[in-house]
Amino acid sequence: MDRLLQGLLAGGLIAVLLIMRRRPRLGWLRLTFLGLAGFLVARYFFWRTFQTLGYDDPASFVAALTLYGAEGYGILMFALSAFVSARPIRRRPVGAVESWPTVDVFIPTYDEPVEVVKATLVAATAMDYPGTFQVYLLDDGGTWEKRHDPDPLKAAKARRRAQTLRELCAATGSRYLTRRDNRHAKVGNLNAALTRTAGELVLVLDCDHIPTVDFLRHTAVHFVADERLFLVQTPHFFVTPDPIEKNLALFNRMPAENDMFYEAIQPGLDFWESSFFCGSAAVLRRRALMEIGGFSGLSVTEDAETALTLHARGWRSRYLLKPMISGLQPETFTSFVKQRIRWAQGMVQLLLLKNPLRLKGLKRWQKLGYLNCMLFWFFPLARVVFLLAPLCYLYFGLHIYNAGVREIALYALPYLLALTLTANYLFGRVRWFLISEIYETMQSLFSLPAIIDTLRHPRKPRFTVTPKGEALYHDFISPLAGPFYLLILLTLGGMAAGWLRWQAFPDQRPLTLITLLWAGFNLIILIAALGALYERRQRRRTPRLPADDMPATLSIRGRAVRVRIRDFSIGGASLKAEGTFAPQGKTAVLELSHPVHRKVWRTDVELVTCTPEGEGGTLIGVRFFAPIPGGLPGHRPAGPRRQRPLAAHPPAA
Repeated sequence: MDRLLQGLLAGGLIAVLLIMRRRPRLGWLRLTFLGLAGFLVARYFFWRTFQTLGYDDPASFVAALTLYGAEGYGILMFALSAFVSARPIRRRPVGAVESWPTVDVFIPTYDEPVEVVKATLVAATAMDYPGTFQVYLLDDGGTWEKRHDPDPLKAAKARRRAQTLRELCAATGSRYLTRRDNRHAKVGNLNAALTRTAGELVLVLDCDHIPTVDFLRHTAVHFVADERLFLVQTPHFFVTPDPIEKNLALFNRMPAENDMFYEAIQPGLDFWESSFFCGSAAVLRRRALMEIGGFSGLSVTEDAETALTLHARGWRSRYLLKPMISGLQPETFTSFVKQRIRWAQGMVQLLLLKNPLRLKGLKRWQKLGYLNCMLFWFFPLARVVFLLAPLCYLYFGLHIYNAGVREIALYALPYLLALTLTANYLFGRVRWFLISEIYETMQSLFSLPAIIDTLRHPRKPRFTVTPKGEALYHDFISPLAGPFYLLILLTLGGMAAGWLRWQAFPDQRPLTLITLLWAGFNLIILIAALGALYERRQRRRTPRLPADDMPATLSIRGRAVRVRIRDFSIGGASLKAEGTFAPQGKTAVLELSHPVHRKVWRTDVELVTCTPEGEGGTLIGVRFFAPIPGGLPGHRPAGPRRQRPLAAHPPAA
């Protein structure tokens, strides 16, 4: 009778969740959904704790406790995630003001390709802002230390790069800054610039993050109305795929991996006054930074650490969910992992060295918001356990989960359904379930050793620059594929051992079947991960930016053809003309109107391709003639900061 009641309870609640997930997802309905799902999760955890942790033998007991710990971590993260996502908010635009604050734009660079830096500088100097702003290129690749390296080849390379960037800054009307040495990496570079500038606000842009022309208009205005506001953070929008999207051919066919954080987590944190600095695409108040001695550098995630320190001092932040930055993703899985390892190490450092639960000045809800973001990066510990746990039973017969099939159906299955439905309810628009499994599994195998090392030596990690603008000229299998081959072989062997166990122990067949299904799911994820490790070639060094079919005119030998610009880069553009089009000549003039100032922009171009498209259209590829160091052809150094020529203008999509 008790089992019948438990089954009816679980089935009824799952049915209610299935119905509610189709309703509006804000307000009291959202809280009710999270409450019902939380009840099913708590019900499972209570049963799991008091009914399944029996002692059989030492090896089985250790394996069972390890699995229980991994599940406990998942349940804790469910609770924190539900709390953070309970009441996401979306900031409304703020109207114009009479007096606009002065802004310094910091673009730190180290060893990125000059073409990447050039595009960002051109776009930054082209921003339309009623107040005064100055763009600074902070070159840590041209420090005195680099230019006087004992290796003459390295020293010469640093001097050449510094000279090229100086000329680029002169051509764009920006200013070149460097320093004596490279101490404290990016945070040291930013803090050195703080001492040599004086703007009321500071906009930080990674050197591969291209802002829209109206970026400062939408962000700086927030600081006028709130004197205790230290940060306005905006989402990072990427115009290139990460290596997993590229290798699995999923770019623009699924939500980007960062979308869940920037479109769901950050708005939730904003409600709890905990949205934090993400290193770029953010405006900060100088007075707040100087109060704590500049950007914080105790950890390798200086962005989150700086926000944590300022929140503890009573400063406020805002998150503006308006994509106004076009950035680049790492090109290879090796670079991708390098970036994520740094994020994981930094958050572990913050948890150990600046634990939000013990940090004075933080509000209780801010403590939970930061705790959620820090504990998330421990997912490799749980992921590896879930990969290996079924093999403990299939190979060695260890009793890792002391429960029968009926109990699993009554408690574990509703629990898993509640987790899946909640993830879909909160994040279904910005994260696909199976894709999330692939991303976290692929990161786990390499982040786990780094996390363990950071737990042992919290002050050991050092900041590393994520490579950008790489060019891959051929397909190849990532050198990091080795562990996945091993895990696939172990899982296949475990499934073969499970078949033998099926034959040898008929009384254990139900449990064996469940474990085989678990191992089979792991195998699917591992095979997909291996497919994502087949690196596809990427020849283009300067990425194309979307142009939202911006209208333009292409003039060839006196004949004007109306076209629309699909996308463009620092060196060329892709155009679409209506009807059939047969160019008479190889050169032309591209002409369009500035989207803000309505001034005409012209440049000479070379026709590279001309291909018919369906429904009577023609695709035209053009190359800009001899771009000057300032960036796009036709761009000239600007005078006053209030009027800028057209530069990269990605859509706020």
